[in-house]
Amino acid sequence: MKRFYIITNRTKDKDLEVTKNIQAYIENKGGVCMLAEENDSMPDDVDCILVLGGDGTLIRAARELPSGDVPMLGINMGTLGYLTEVEVSDLEKSIDQLMAGEIYVEKRMLLQGQVKDQVPNLALNDIVLTRFGKVRVIQFRIYVNGELLNTYRADGVIVSTPTGSTAYNLSAGGPIVAPTASLIVITPICSHALNTSSIVLSAEDEIVLEVCEGRDGDIEEAVVSFDGVEDIIVHTGDRIQIRKAEATAKLVKLSKISFLEIMREKMKGN
Repeated sequence: MKRFYIITNRTKDKDLEVTKNIQAYIENKGGVCMLAEENDSMPDDVDCILVLGGDGTLIRAARELPSGDVPMLGINMGTLGYLTEVEVSDLEKSIDQLMAGEIYVEKRMLLQGQVKDQVPNLALNDIVLTRFGKVRVIQFRIYVNGELLNTYRADGVIVSTPTGSTAYNLSAGGPIVAPTASLIVITPICSHALNTSSIVLSAEDEIVLEVCEGRDGDIEEAVVSFDGVEDIIVHTGDRIQIRKAEATAKLVKLSKISFLEIMREKMKGN
């Protein structure tokens, strides 16, 4: 790898000190390094995207650049960093590995969700339907491949990828899934029922969430969130269609540390 493109979270690297140090190191090694600017499109001849920030920055980059074959390396300037592969203290060694091609790439599943007739949105972690405004539960139906699964009264529901299983899904009591698996997890949020277990579906299943009427037949208002980045308001009768996206996110791995070992380290004390 010789040609790199850096996407930086400017709130974590305000003066671009770390970003410019990376750029200088790559160029001193004979490589080419371009910095992302607002409203700029990524050049076509890039070998690797370096995403500097935290998990949120990497998720945003994966959603915005899903169709290409260019792998991404997450550089952690956040806290836990489940998705980011490299700490700032290990940058030079990691760049050397990249330039020597001593890497492998993991493909991560994305979800595609469409609200009514709007343009579909992508999610690397999850698509969440939840209450909006009033502090009360919402009622919704879940269909799988056109068949009613169940009707819920709850704070909402999380439809998660394997990558997102360690995010909101985990906080809501859902299962942890190996990130390279191909499946979909549905986890109700604070459901008003005794049986509220998560449901694990095939990645080929198609899911529809339908917002029901509120109490006394009122028009209910809720919100659909894609990776916590993009929110869309929905109302009674609206449907959210969710399926596996054709595109994938390609994440660079530099070490052979297993997913289980990563989880063990990241979750210490949590």
